[in-house]
Amino acid sequence: MGLITTPNGYTLDNSGQRVVIDPVTRIEGHMRCEVNIDSSNIIRNAVSTGTMWRGLEVILKGRDPRDAWAFVERICGVCTGCHALTSVRAVEDALGIRIPLNAHLIREIMAKTLQVHDHVVHFYHLHALDWVNPVNALKADPKATSALQQTVSPAHPLSSPGYFRDVQTRIKRFIESGQLGPFKNGYWDNPAYKLPPEADLMAVAHYLEALDLQKDFVKVHTVFGGKNPHPNYLVGGVPCAINMDQNYSAGAPLNMERLNFVRARIEEMIAFNKNVYVPDVIAIASFYKNQLWGGGHGAVNVMDYGDYAKVPYDKSTDQLPGGVILNGNWNEVMPIDPRNPDEVQEFVTHSWYSYPDESKGLHPWDGITEPNYVLGANAKGTKTNIQELDESAKYSWIKAPRWKGHAVEVGPLSRYTIAYAKGVGYVQEQVARSLASFNQLAGTSLDPKAALHSTIGRTLARALESEYCGDMMLEDWHQLIANIKAGDTATANMEKWHPDTWPKEAKGVGNVAAPRGALGHWIKIKDGKIENYQCVVPTTWNGSPRDPAGNIGAFEACLMNTPVERPNEPVEILRSLHSFDPCLACSTHVLGPEGEELTTVKVR
Repeated sequence: MGLITTPNGYTLDNSGQRVVIDPVTRIEGHMRCEVNIDSSNIIRNAVSTGTMWRGLEVILKGRDPRDAWAFVERICGVCTGCHALTSVRAVEDALGIRIPLNAHLIREIMAKTLQVHDHVVHFYHLHALDWVNPVNALKADPKATSALQQTVSPAHPLSSPGYFRDVQTRIKRFIESGQLGPFKNGYWDNPAYKLPPEADLMAVAHYLEALDLQKDFVKVHTVFGGKNPHPNYLVGGVPCAINMDQNYSAGAPLNMERLNFVRARIEEMIAFNKNVYVPDVIAIASFYKNQLWGGGHGAVNVMDYGDYAKVPYDKSTDQLPGGVILNGNWNEVMPIDPRNPDEVQEFVTHSWYSYPDESKGLHPWDGITEPNYVLGANAKGTKTNIQELDESAKYSWIKAPRWKGHAVEVGPLSRYTIAYAKGVGYVQEQVARSLASFNQLAGTSLDPKAALHSTIGRTLARALESEYCGDMMLEDWHQLIANIKAGDTATANMEKWHPDTWPKEAKGVGNVAAPRGALGHWIKIKDGKIENYQCVVPTTWNGSPRDPAGNIGAFEACLMNTPVERPNEPVEILRSLHSFDPCLACSTHVLGPEGEELTTVKVR
């Protein structure tokens, strides 16, 4: 291929050592990554591939749109509920259904519960092991670890030397048993790990605390949605009735006891965010300050649809507003319209699908999902045993969505960049406070632009969003209680439930600020049935292959020019990719019109 400069400003060079990671683990779904590393151990080319092929979109054709949420919710068991919420919003948009205020507030609490749960699980159980060395924790002094905890977060009650000594004993027994589980096959002697033993011990202790707490957080979903994962939703509102006259028993409606239970869980989330999660990210980041400049920068274009409206159906009240920033220009946030066919389009030039004209993109309302699994002429290996992919040809099951032709990054970092640029006070205060703590610990003087647009910044934004969602949830809870006290107990609007009330043809779009970024569902309804249904998910945006113009997606961009300590132990690659919290299960969906198997793809 030689040297190629992409329209979005990256110089690609596929000479040098080719390093393949397949599969990329500690994510949802199946992902492959190939990079080219030069003689100075710098990444000069990156190829991100979705290697999973399954079906959850085309099977919706001909079905009742009121049932769509139950199907698409099964797209993923990690970001559970966000696809259901996006789906009911799309159907309600198409049919002109307005939900009651109580239903809006309950949906908001459920969505924000998911954000906190997902972000906590992502950092501690999927991403932390890119930064934290659990084996090194055995060398820690529990007394010094206690002192570090008091410095990082004095409000956290679990901070005594005895507590950390007990945790260290648990780790020692675990390691000596030889059954390392999630700690197995780590590159624990790699110099890319920078934490002192005491920070490793503190982080592992919080890993265990998060493991216990996360199962309690999602009990909010069981109160309002009956279960987790995959809580129940309803076109027109929520399926839980409010009745303050009954005590709680199995199958009883939502009452004050259950609402107080929800508040207790919200307060647990708030405490963990403020006392553990956010301080941990800042503390760990201070030992990796060079990583801010060493890679993980990703796309300079960011996008989100906006979400968390204080007033239902009023986008101007979104607490995390939407928009697009191009080329890092924080002084201009452009509006986004997911209905506009000239704005959101998906391309398949480098994806294993076919379009009538692959030089053009398709808006999701007109989306086509027709498989075309072929390897490029320069690929090495076979279809069932790929050794190297040909990035000049088709190389991924993920399509390439673009905003007005631009590759954009989506996710908490994008939302925080947009919110900061648009002057959201809560977000600006969070960022200022976090950077002040980081600069004090690291001895630096970084500003928001320098700090946020990085692997660590992406990780910090996720923690700050978790904190914000906790505080927003408590406000939602108080508003819900006030509404009920005022005599409003409505949780659903059934005026347009029956298909006889629907227009002959309708189309709608639903958007949600999903944990991994901007999520959109587009639906067309004809004669009471689904005519077309398309999902464009966060990892489709971030993990996209190249488009017809040669623009690379955020995953590939974030790896460019990243230094790697040991190419055979690519910790730095995993760090940058994991900072997006990839969900390949959401990104690839194909099935034949009659549900038949079209082909078998075996990935080794």
